Amino acid sequence: MPVVGFPIAKLATLVIKQVSKPLASFAKNRAKNNHFFRTYVLMPPAQFYHWCEVRMKMYVMNITRSKESAPIPRLNEEAAIELGANLLGEGVIFGIAVAILAFEVGRQKEKDRKKEEKEADFINGLENRINELTFANEELDTKIRELTRAVYATQHQMQVKGRPPEEQSLKFDSRKAENTSHESVIIRAVMDARSKIRS
Repeated sequence: MPVVGFPIAKLATLVIKQVSKPLASFAKNRAKNNHFFRTYVLMPPAQFYHWCEVRMKMYVMNITRSKESAPIPRLNEEAAIELGANLLGEGVIFGIAVAILAFEVGRQKEKDRKKEEKEADFINGLENRINELTFANEELDTKIRELTRAVYATQHQMQVKGRPPEEQSLKFDSRKAENTSHESVIIRAVMDARSKIRS
């Protein structure tokens, strides 16, 4: 897969340069007609930038300055206006880029926050569903235990000791209907439990 970051960076640099040119031209024209803009907006940053640049070059070339050394020469007015206009244009473009970056970071954070909230709501829903199913399971276990006790009690009552076979047969017939009713209760309880688990 080709890397597209470098061409995009070159394109962005070209766009910034193209956009900064009209701003620099506007600043130059404004400086020609406005003494305050020329003296207090464009020239001070340009002179400071020139001073830093000369000092950096002297440091790189290992040139030391003493008290007797001549001061760093200042730019003339035309060069200062030119440099100040360029700095202003690039500064505006840099400010716009920083604002766009801050907006994108904020938008990404908001997107991540909404995603986390959605995941938290989904997890809470699952926990509530698990709690409901646990309660339904406990209720079903309780019903099964009750029905099991009822079945054991019915079997115990059907075991009649020491009686003639005819009486045992009659007792069995009388309990058969009751056993059928218990079976219907068990089936109904199981069906209720299944419906609760599926819902």
